[in-house]
Amino acid sequence: MKPKTFVHVLLAAVLPLAATHALAADSATTMERTQTQIQDRDQIYGSQIMTEQERLEYRNRMRAATTAEAREQIRNEHHAQMQERAKANGLTLPDMPPTRGTGMGFGNGMGPGGGMGPGGGMGPGGGRR
Repeated sequence: MKPKTFVHVLLAAVLPLAATHALAADSATTMERTQTQIQDRDQIYGSQIMTEQERLEYRNRMRAATTAEAREQIRNEHHAQMQERAKANGLTLPDMPPTRGTGMGFGNGMGPGGGMGPGGGMGPGGGRR
């Protein structure tokens, strides 16, 4: 095979692979971004009664806060506002925001029966009920 023809064959084989890799990386980035947005929304107390713009503003305020005390004050004010909004709309929210980092309020990220204690494993009598 001539060197020039070999280069053309090689390029014809490699270019589609590079394009596929770029598309897969872009798709993975989009999926990660979507997952992050879902997690952010779920971790904001009262997010279900907030607009996307309100969630964005809340996240920006939290990021701009320079101390733990400032973030705690923002959280407390936000909690009071969401309680008031829920009451005005005939809704109820939990008294306390979810435990930081879990988004579920269980502290360790596991629901009832999810551990390895009584009824928590996958052996006899284990699993969800």
